[in-house]
Amino acid sequence: MTEQAQQQLGATLWGIADELRGSMNADDFRDYMLSFLFLRYLSDRYEETAREELGPDYPAAEAGRTPLQIWYANNAADVPELEELLRRRLHYVIPPDYLWSSIAELARTQDAHLLETLLKGFRHIEDESFESSFRGLFSEINLTSEKLGKGYAERNAMLCRIITRLAEELATFSTDVDTLGDAYEYLIGQFAAGSGKKAGEFYTPQQISGILSAIVTLDCQDPATGKRPYLGSVLDFACGSGSLLLNVRKRMGTDGIGMIYGQEKNVTTYNLARMNMLLHGVSDAAFTIFHGDTLTNDWDMLRESNPAKMPRFDAVVANPPFSYRWKPEEDMANDVRFKNYGLAPKSAADFAFLLHGFHYLKPDGVMAIILPHGVLFRGGVEARIRKKLLEDGAIDSIIGLPANLFFSTGIPVCVLVLKKCRKADDVLFINAAEQFEKGKRQNRLLPEHIDRIVAAYQYRKEEERFSRRVAMREIAENDFNLNISRYISTAEPEEEIDLAAVHRELTEIDARIAEATARHNSFLRELGLPEIL
Repeated sequence: MTEQAQQQLGATLWGIADELRGSMNADDFRDYMLSFLFLRYLSDRYEETAREELGPDYPAAEAGRTPLQIWYANNAADVPELEELLRRRLHYVIPPDYLWSSIAELARTQDAHLLETLLKGFRHIEDESFESSFRGLFSEINLTSEKLGKGYAERNAMLCRIITRLAEELATFSTDVDTLGDAYEYLIGQFAAGSGKKAGEFYTPQQISGILSAIVTLDCQDPATGKRPYLGSVLDFACGSGSLLLNVRKRMGTDGIGMIYGQEKNVTTYNLARMNMLLHGVSDAAFTIFHGDTLTNDWDMLRESNPAKMPRFDAVVANPPFSYRWKPEEDMANDVRFKNYGLAPKSAADFAFLLHGFHYLKPDGVMAIILPHGVLFRGGVEARIRKKLLEDGAIDSIIGLPANLFFSTGIPVCVLVLKKCRKADDVLFINAAEQFEKGKRQNRLLPEHIDRIVAAYQYRKEEERFSRRVAMREIAENDFNLNISRYISTAEPEEEIDLAAVHRELTEIDARIAEATARHNSFLRELGLPEIL
C-alpha cells in the first residue's frame, strides 16, 4: 500500500473515532479503538496461516458463518493438531468465535451477545492464547463501562456501531502488517493530540524519534558503503507506546536488529506498546516489554549483581517524563546506577533517568535521551553530576531543539548523546532551535531539518550559528555550564556601515536641499513674498 493510502486509512479510522466517541474523552476511546484494530490484526494472521495449513480443505464462508467456524465444527477431532501447528507458527491460538470476522458479523447483525462474546474473547486471548508474558493485553479495556452506555443493551448497541463502522472501512483497505501498524501509529498520534499534557505519557513525535534513532544507529552503518551491520540490542526504559523503539527497528531493517527491550510504568501504555510491537510484525520472541518503575529498578533482569552477567545494550534511547518529582529511597545513594555520580534531586529526576540508561549502556554503545534544557545549567547536585559526566568524557553531543514540538509541553528540549569510550576531548553543540516549520498547534521538524541535524552530528562539522565543537577546557572555564547560548551565538551580525558612503550621501542630500530652496525662493520673489532663510 502506498504512503498516501496508509495515511488515508489512518485518517478514515480517526474520523470514525471522532464521530463515534461522543462525550467520551480521547484517552478512553483510544483504548477501545486500538484494541479492536489489534484484534483485527491477530485474526487476519491467524486466518491466513490456517488457510495456508489447510490448503484446499479450507472451506468457503457461508451466511452468518466464517470459514474457520465451519471447519472447526466439521473437523472437531483434528482441531488440536491444527491449533498446535498454528501455535508453533504464530505463538498463539484464537478460537473462531473470537476472531474479528466472527465479532464483526455479530456487530453487523446487532447480536445481543456481542458484548458477552468480546469479554470471553479478550479473556481467552489474555489467559490462554499467548504465553504468560502476554497476559493482560486487554486489562485496561472496560467493556462494562457506563461510558459505553447505561446498561448492557446500550453498551452492546454502542459496540455494534463502533465495530460495524470499523469493519466496513477496513474492508476497503489492504490490512497487511505495515499498513495496520502505520494506521495504529497514526491513531496514537491523533489521540495524543487530543490528550494534551497526558500525551507525554505515551507518545514521542515521529520527527524527534527519527533524530534519536538516527543517532544511535549511525555507528552501526558504514558511511562509505551504506552497509548496515547488526544492532544486537536496544533499550528504551520509558518506552510509552513503543514508537521510538520501532523507529530504531525501521531504520535498521527487520533483519538488522536483535532484541528490543522496553520498560513502561503506566499499565495502559504498557499494553499499547506490546500491541504496537506485534502490529508492526515484531515477533513476540524478538522483544520484551516490562511493566514496572524504572527509577526503583524493579526489573529483575537489570538487578543482576554480577557485573559479568549484568545486561548491557548496544543502544539506549529514551524520552522520560520531564523534571519528574520522585522520592528516592534512603539507600539509593549506594545504588550502582548513581553512586559514582550522585543522586538527582527530588524536584527533578532527569539525571536519575539519564544515569539509569547510561549504566546499562555497553562500552561501545550510544545513548540518546530527550531532556529539558534545565539539565544543562541547573546548580546543586545536578551541577556536580554534570561535571563528573563531562570529566569522564561521557557527554558526546548536545542538540537544542525548537519549542512547541510536543503535545504535552511547549518548552524547548534538548537531546543529550552519551558514550562510554570517547576519543574526542570536546563536546559537539548543535543549536537547532530555529529549525522548524510553524504549525497551528505544534511546530514541526521537516525532513531537511532532521537531515541537517543528523549530518552535523555524524560528521561533527561546525557551522556558524548552528554547530560547534567546544573544547573541554572552555567548558571547564564556564564552570561546566552547558547552556547552548554560551557556546553558539544566535545573534545576527550587525551590518557594517561605510562611513565614506554615508558622508557622500548626506553631502548630496544637502546639495539637493540647497538647490530646491534657491528655486523655491525665486518663485517667492516673483510673487513679492518673503524668502525662506
